[in-house]
Amino acid sequence: MADGYPLIPEELPAQFRAAMRRLAASVAVVAARGESGPVGMAATSVTSLTVDPPAVLVCVNRATALHGLLVPTAPLSVNLLARDQQDVSAAFGGGVLQDERFRIGEWREGPDGVPELVGAQANLACVIDAMLAYGTHSIVIARVLRATVSDAVTPLIYQDGAYL
Repeated sequence: MADGYPLIPEELPAQFRAAMRRLAASVAVVAARGESGPVGMAATSVTSLTVDPPAVLVCVNRATALHGLLVPTAPLSVNLLARDQQDVSAAFGGGVLQDERFRIGEWREGPDGVPELVGAQANLACVIDAMLAYGTHSIVIARVLRATVSDAVTPLIYQDGAYL
């Protein structure tokens, strides 16, 4: 109890991981533009935060290439994937090297220079409002400046290591 919390049992991280694999989630690709080009990662930890102001919350592992680009007021896009974009999810989930990921799927440059995925369920153009470090990740609060949505509602859902 060095930090005021009970000690974590040795088996808890594995049990927690197994429990969270049962949580079905929409898949998104979060993207930004770095000095040497676009950078992105797949994320299932994206959620609506508020409507006033429009904002989303995204959890980003601090070990990712994307994390180094995340500073207050930096632009980023959150692209909610459609069911037929499993190849994009797999590429941005680590199946493809960072400098080759944007060759998978059709990408366009948004008004702020950040890549947006064509055919996504929705594209959110954002700027970072705040960040909070927690464990291995940062909780990123991104203010939405522009949102576009597709006509069809066919989200890509991920659960227990597979797409539903």
